[in-house]
Amino acid sequence: MDAIRPYLVFLVPITVGLGTQLVKFAIFTMKHGWKPEYMFTHGHMPSAHTAFAVSLAVSVGWYEGVTSGSFAVAAALAFVLVDDAARIRMYLGDQGRYLNMLVQQLDIDESKFPRLKERVGHRVSEVIVGGLIGLIATLLLAATL
Repeated sequence: MDAIRPYLVFLVPITVGLGTQLVKFAIFTMKHGWKPEYMFTHGHMPSAHTAFAVSLAVSVGWYEGVTSGSFAVAAALAFVLVDDAARIRMYLGDQGRYLNMLVQQLDIDESKFPRLKERVGHRVSEVIVGGLIGLIATLLLAATL
């Protein structure tokens, strides 16, 4: 265990992120049936991006200290990732929805303009659950390892 101790600051968030992705796939499978191509899908409950970003910030804070420059960088990165997961990608989905409506309403050959994805980001609830998973799972793993 001592050999991997210096790497736990990053191994813990990777474990939390992959575990959250597996939970997301299990929930997706229960709702929509078995589709292995959706193993690494984006969107849906919970946000694995958020879980990883929060886990990374908490892990750096745990192992390096909350007054370190590393923690400041990890916290800033977490903020950007969570903002991207929730807000920015939702705007992208809105644009896709509006463009799809335009293609339908105008007399345009739809084969030249393929339908765009309308759900690209996460709902706020998915981001919150991902953040809570990232926080709690990291604290549990860091305290036991």
